Amino acid sequence: MQTKCSCLNETDAEKYERIAQVIEEYKDREGSLIQILHMSQGIYGYLPLELQKFIAQKTAIPLSKVNGVITFYSFFSTQPRGENTIRVCLGTACYVRGGKKILEKIHELLGIGAGQTTPDRKFTLEVMRCIGACGLAPAITINGKVYKRVNPDKLEKILEEY
Repeated sequence: MQTKCSCLNETDAEKYERIAQVIEEYKDREGSLIQILHMSQGIYGYLPLELQKFIAQKTAIPLSKVNGVITFYSFFSTQPRGENTIRVCLGTACYVRGGKKILEKIHELLGIGAGQTTPDRKFTLEVMRCIGACGLAPAITINGKVYKRVNPDKLEKILEEY
């Protein structure tokens, strides 16, 4: 789940100060790195390398471990994310029923591929292996809302909602 900071006018220095406070609160708790990373991403919006170095230094956790956790879990991002996250299911049922065509149509409409964000930061496109809607394939989610039996012709209308 992605959270966004409502502090729109906050400077990077102020964000780093808030992140330092989070680290101070959690750093002595066993297994707290994921919580620190979640909160940091919520404050900063994503986890660029400079922020990863800051977290590693403040927690005394090697940068390689911090980066390894970030790159292992799909809910962390090292790039700025869009306001809306589109996830295209490419699990077996969705793939067989046209999931790849859905992905191609989104690429055509938005000009981005999986793992990318539109230049205006309106959309981020991701691929999922299964969203649990196999009987209603192909399916996508946008900000967690499931769209079932999607076909390429419906995509433009769906995206207009956002």
